Amino acid sequence: MPEPQSERTPPVDSAAQAVLIRAIMGRQAALSIRVAAVFLILIFGLPIVNWLLPELAGTRVGGFTLTWLFLGVLFYPLTWLLSGYFVRESDRLEAEIVAEYKGGIGGARG
Repeated sequence: MPEPQSERTPPVDSAAQAVLIRAIMGRQAALSIRVAAVFLILIFGLPIVNWLLPELAGTRVGGFTLTWLFLGVLFYPLTWLLSGYFVRESDRLEAEIVAEYKGGIGGARG
């Protein structure tokens, strides 16, 4: 005898799941591109600053030139911040899309 379906679990609709997965993947891809763009600007911006603004890059702060301060001290925390932002935003996007999906099911059934 089949088990009764839980009230909390909606029936599986593979077409709706495909739409849900595409929505999550699309929004996360856009987020990935934005975070990657910021990261690439940081990576490629440093040599450009060194080339175009050598006086600024050579400015000493706390015994380091700005270039070495960025590379040796600030680069890793900035990478962690970008990574943390990406994970938080990915989770938020996923929860938002799932809530929209569940709201659509509840509206269709109710």
